Amino acid sequence: MASSDFKFECPHCKQHLQCAVEHAGRQIQCPSCDHLINIPNPPSTSSFPRVPRQSGKTWDTSVPRNRKSE
Repeated sequence: MASSDFKFECPHCKQHLQCAVEHAGRQIQCPSCDHLINIPNPPSTSSFPRVPRQSGKTWDTSVPRNRKSE
């Protein structure tokens, strides 16, 4: 686990998940149960800033894609 990663669980199926802190507040589809869930903020004991929930932003639409400039 990288230093900027934190763990959380799906509120529907309790699957343990992990992601980088910069994705907190985004929505993803749980890889286990396929429900759309919000990535929570990291634990308050961490030094990471809290981020507001980003409605309508999913992993696919929020992560920049590599684009070739030709």
